[in-house]
Amino acid sequence: MKALILVGGFGTRLRPLTLSVPKPLVDFANKPMILHQIEALKDIGVTEVVLAINYQPEVMLNFLREYEQKLDIKITCSQETEPLGTAGPLALARDKLVDGSGEPFFVLNSDVISEYPLRQMIEFHRGHGGEASILVTKVDEPSKYGVVVMEETTGKVEKFVEKPKLFVGNKINAGIYLLNPSVLDRIQLRPTSIEKEVFPKIAAEKKLYAMVLPGFWMDVGQPKDYITGLRLYLDSLRKSSSPKLATGPHIVGNVLVDETASIGEGCLIGPDVAIGPGCVIESGVRLSRCTVMRGVRVKKHACISNSILGWHSTVGRWARVENMTILGEDVHVGDEVYSNGGIILPHKEVKSSILKPEIVM
Repeated sequence: MKALILVGGFGTRLRPLTLSVPKPLVDFANKPMILHQIEALKDIGVTEVVLAINYQPEVMLNFLREYEQKLDIKITCSQETEPLGTAGPLALARDKLVDGSGEPFFVLNSDVISEYPLRQMIEFHRGHGGEASILVTKVDEPSKYGVVVMEETTGKVEKFVEKPKLFVGNKINAGIYLLNPSVLDRIQLRPTSIEKEVFPKIAAEKKLYAMVLPGFWMDVGQPKDYITGLRLYLDSLRKSSSPKLATGPHIVGNVLVDETASIGEGCLIGPDVAIGPGCVIESGVRLSRCTVMRGVRVKKHACISNSILGWHSTVGRWARVENMTILGEDVHVGDEVYSNGGIILPHKEVKSSILKPEIVM
């Protein structure tokens, strides 16, 4: 079985982290975002993953070579020379996706974090006999999204309503699809949208079905949602009693700590924290609702909340970092500095406090 991951472009919403690596390689819960998807695909028997990409393909491929061997899965690239939307890349990768077996293939948006119920999705797809299956998730504010109107019992999709003013339903496209190869015959090689152009036509022919996603879902393509996604992800680890979660007198709530990280005396860590490989958390540090990426050092008595600390950064003693502060790679925050929502580009030194959210070049 094969799968296509829509990697796309520059990841501008996650800058400054994406100034260092393409967005799918940004760490989420201590491993690159895209690896969560590739591992889930491998687990259900996918043998080849095609990355649809228009930005830094060589960086992606070099990085993923190691995982190709570790996971024993083939990873290839389909490179766009111009952005092709969400459907065009399928036409471009047609030869890689079609192998004559007639088997359906998966398509995933690379920003989506969930419990990936891919096996249930295969059973659902075989059961309804239609041409395409999409995953949908329930949301509290459907007016912000494109809503999928469907039959509750069968899952047959009736129509799509973009940002409805009146309530028509609370289920939105979750960005994970299982498609028969015949869907490719509907897509031309040009910039085109699978959600707005391809799926409505399949739905009109009554061949599109939607399965409601069990468990959590988050598009982690921007910082606020990244932090929320981490909470939901760690929560799902807790529900499945995962041994990956840290325990101890200094841990509060759900916390992920890489085995190569070191944590000093008298720290209080959690809830909803991920500490990556090689990190050094000195004594008396307070961490909550934050991600601390590989090689970061947090010095004594610093306090960090609702923030993302990029690779190999340092936070000085008694510093306070909060309110969606994002440190790019190799940023150094001085002792006793306060950051209130600072977005700090890579390789910067911050010597004075940032009192209101701003970008530090």
